[in-house]
Amino acid sequence: MKDIYNISKIGFCAICICCASLSTLYSCKDDFPVNVESDKITVLKSIKIVNAGKAGNEIIEGVVNEASKTVSFPRIDPETDLSAIKFEAGTSDGAILEQDTYAIPFKEGESESTVVIKITNSPRYREYLVKIRLKIPVYGADFTKSAVYDYTNNELGNPIYETFTGAFTRGTGFDGEHVLIVSRHAAGSHLLKVSDLKKNVINRIPLNMTGVALGTFTVNVGDIVNGHTYIANLSGASAASPIKIYHWTDPSVPPQTVANIDVSKITGAGVRHGDNMSVNLDKNGNGYIFLGDNAGTKVLRLKVSNYTTVGDPFVITAAVNVGSWSSFNQIGETDDYLFTGHDAPIMAVNSGGSVSYTLSRTAIPVRSSDSRVVEFNGERYLLTTTAARTGSEPTALSLYNITKGNNIVDALTAFEQSDRKPIYDYPLLGPVNTSPATQTGWSVLKDEAGKDKSLLIYTAASDAGFVIVEVPKKELED
Repeated sequence: MKDIYNISKIGFCAICICCASLSTLYSCKDDFPVNVESDKITVLKSIKIVNAGKAGNEIIEGVVNEASKTVSFPRIDPETDLSAIKFEAGTSDGAILEQDTYAIPFKEGESESTVVIKITNSPRYREYLVKIRLKIPVYGADFTKSAVYDYTNNELGNPIYETFTGAFTRGTGFDGEHVLIVSRHAAGSHLLKVSDLKKNVINRIPLNMTGVALGTFTVNVGDIVNGHTYIANLSGASAASPIKIYHWTDPSVPPQTVANIDVSKITGAGVRHGDNMSVNLDKNGNGYIFLGDNAGTKVLRLKVSNYTTVGDPFVITAAVNVGSWSSFNQIGETDDYLFTGHDAPIMAVNSGGSVSYTLSRTAIPVRSSDSRVVEFNGERYLLTTTAARTGSEPTALSLYNITKGNNIVDALTAFEQSDRKPIYDYPLLGPVNTSPATQTGWSVLKDEAGKDKSLLIYTAASDAGFVIVEVPKKELED
């Protein structure tokens, strides 16, 4: 009986505890929130800005996306008073904007910002994210929309152009309408139309080579400027191996020999020329041709008048050894140039070789070659292509933004203080090359109003092939 009595007592206690717990549980149910029926709807049906523009009298309609709770507007005049944007809204019955006027925060350089607006209908409210975009000019090229016409080792394009083998093609040129191939290959030196290449069509325009003779190689480098084609040989420093430069305006006609110079008679000149050639001429054919010597310590400058009068040789001593494949490229129509090579950093110089700025050897890859300043749609770029001298080095085109600064020294200074990352690059997948002759080029296509429409970028390298990249200008998008 004692055991039964104890069990009964324990059971009775358990029942009491359970009852107490259930009583507590049910007594708390009124503390939970419940859905209260209400006709206070908070829906934004329409919205507009009523004080846009400099005078504050423009009305701009917005678009409401109820599913995402967002509002978008067409771009507005940046002279709008952004500290007091006034909205008018169409809402569900009884609902109103919590406030009519909002300050829209914009940081320097930003073209769009967002603000949260609230529709209230007490006790309810609903929030919407409103995006405001400014109608400001956009500059430069839109590299997200680039078109590539590839004839390199890169497997994404066409097969490598056939003359780029055995170091037979060390020189090329580009003027936006044609690619010049300077080659000891069986195909010979010739022109290719850019319009054909963009259609993946190869239609060679052979150059008449009558009278082309002498030199270690009779042809080695070249360029095209304003429809004028130039080719130079690879020379030694003797009468038997002079530096010779040829000129064509009609590829079917024998060329004019515009330079035939015994470099051994020029005091202080280097020994071998024709591994590289930079042709810098204005629209009237006036300017200079620069030929760096193979030792990388001297540059022979030749004055050019009216495209075909070449003379007045002048020797520039390089501040540092730039290597055998150097370049000396003019910036616009100024007396500023970029001087560099595959063994040297980029230097800003004048036509006499005086250095005004030297980029650090580590600012960009020191193998960056044939560096040029590109100006397009209000922005300024630095164009280079690296020379693959070892197995760890690529052959790749790179473009850097150097827009900041009033001149080239300011631009390179600001660039060196930035992250120095390319805004565009393209690999040619060139092999290790003991003769890494490398060329770059660019051209701007204009629209009917004469404004920049698209940018053509070009590069080529010995045994790596060539590529053309076409990039449209940036445009505002709604």
